[in-house]
Formats: sequence, C-alpha cells, structure tokens
Amino acid sequence: MNVMRPIRNVDDLEQAGLIDSGEALSLEAVAERYAIALTPTIARLIDKADPADPIARQFVPDMAELVVTPEERADPISDHAYSPVEGIVHRYPDRVLLKAVHVCPVYCRFCFRREMVGPQGLGTLDGPALDAAFAYIRDHEEIWEVILTGGDPLVLSPRRLEEMLRQLAAIEHVKIVRFHTRVPVVDPLKIDEALIAALKASGKTVYVALHANHPRELTAKARVACARLVDAGIVLVSQSVLLKGVNDDPDVLASLMKAFVETRIKPYYLHHPDLAPGTSHFRLTIAEGREIVAALRGRISGLCQPTYILDIPGGHGKADIGKSAVRDVGEGCYSISDYRGGEHVYPPEG
Repeated sequence: MNVMRPIRNVDDLEQAGLIDSGEALSLEAVAERYAIALTPTIARLIDKADPADPIARQFVPDMAELVVTPEERADPISDHAYSPVEGIVHRYPDRVLLKAVHVCPVYCRFCFRREMVGPQGLGTLDGPALDAAFAYIRDHEEIWEVILTGGDPLVLSPRRLEEMLRQLAAIEHVKIVRFHTRVPVVDPLKIDEALIAALKASGKTVYVALHANHPRELTAKARVACARLVDAGIVLVSQSVLLKGVNDDPDVLASLMKAFVETRIKPYYLHHPDLAPGTSHFRLTIAEGREIVAALRGRISGLCQPTYILDIPGGHGKADIGKSAVRDVGEGCYSISDYRGGEHVYPPEG
C-alpha cells in the first residue's frame, strides 16, 4: 500500500500493512497509553518483509511497551523538578529548554518524554503561559542559549515560530537558539523558505539538532532538506539514541555517523536510552554501549565520532560515559560522575 496520509492509530497501522490483524487488538492497549504517529515518509521507509526492520522498531508499537521495570520512571531525567515556570526547564546555568509544544510528527517508541507528549500530553504553550516563559528568560541574564524542544518545535507553523523567535530577538543576553527536531528526516518537504525564514527571525546564531538513529533515515529528500538549512547559515548537529535492534552494531553506527558528516551535520550526542516506562527492550547495558562506541575509534574519521552520554536519572545532567565518568561497581551497577563532581548509582534503586 502506498501510504498517503499520516498514521495515527492501530487501524491505520493495519490498513498500511505494518501490522497484521492478529496484532491489532492487542496493540490497542499500547495505543491507549502512548501516542502513535508515523508520517508517510517514515511509513514508506519500512521494509514490511523484515520482521526486525530497524525503522519499524522505532515507530511501530510493540507489546513490550507494557512491561515496566522497577527502575523506570515517568520523568526519567526530572524535567519537572527543574521547571520554574510552565514550559521552561532550567537545569544548567547558561541554558534553558523552552518546551512550547508537546506534539510530534512521529512518536518514537523509546521517547523519554512519552508520558508528556502526544494528543493526551501537556499541550501547547500559548497566551499567559508563553508570556511567563519568555518573562523568565528575560529576567535571567545568565541564559545564553534557548533550546526549543518538546515535542517537536518544527510542527508549529512558520507564523507561530516567527512570533516566538521575534520575542527572543529582543532579549540581548540570549545569543544562541537551538531547535531539537526530527522534521527534516520524517517530513522533509516541510523545510521550505518560509520555515527557514522563521527559524532565523531571532537574528541569533541558530543551531538545529537533528534526531536520526539509522542511516536509512537520511534519504535523498532528507539530505536536500538539511542542505537547505545549512545553505541558509544554520548549523546542524546530530542526536541519536543507541538502541537495541536499531543501531547497536558498530558498522550500522559508523554508517549513520558518516551519513551525518556527508550531509554537513556534525555528530554530537549518542544517548544511552533513558529509563522511560516500557522501554527496557531498547536498552543495552552501559558496558555493551561502551564496547560499540569504542569500536568506532580508528574505524571512522574523527569528524564522525559522537559523544556517548547518559542523562543521569534524578536530573543530575549529562555525563560522558564513553570516558572516565563511569566506574563499574559490580552486580550490573555503575557509579556515574555528574558535571559538578557528584556521584550517582546507575541504575537507581527501583
């Protein structure tokens, strides 16, 4: 079937041939808890003949999502604890997240904010809530960078984006605006002149962090979309998650990082999966992850090397677990050093 419209529920998945009728009834229980969405671009990328297709694994729901382990938590990196006003997360001194929207064009089955995003999620900031978020940024002169995330900020119309970015333009101490998105990969035609103009409306230095996890996601159309951004003076960096059954292979990971560099995207972060509910089937051990990342050294150019990081549960920030921030303390547990020098046991006790 040639999918011509977004997939948003189990019936759509069945009609698209991405699940069979025997799976549909069972998967309704997953759909009741976690949002489903695939764009036509992503649906066409799935190899229906491959039961282990790495694209399907990222976006097609699985009954394993109903298995919640003791260490998993609804807010695995403690966004709420660092949210002084609605829509703002201020975890690090010089930067804030601005979560203006909580919907996405696709919903990743491993999403660390899966309890907050989707039609049933936290909604979109508007009116007084959005005004309060910008007031917070204006009142805190230590904020050098604003990171628009959510949700995917590029689902917003160019008009809405431009309105928001013009507010940031008036805040002198904000120098960098960063967008976290999947749109150039999952809906590349959306990256048009109007959207690019909106992204640059602040007059600040603009970065786009593109999330992709498998080299097949960087299609010819996705590369054209990324080229439009780069040619407009927007710097692109990558974000990927190390996922069992998707990219937990040095050759696949090397191909992904090379594809980023070929597309003029600098590999940035490779995330160890967060402890979101129902995601244990995606997680490797840290030891397995470190072995895969170590295999990239000497195999591919230094330009292609991402930083392997863990967001320490409890909101203690990111640690480079490819290096000395991690110590094996036995019985499958590790001590992780945060950027302040604090020590934290991973995984935490359930």
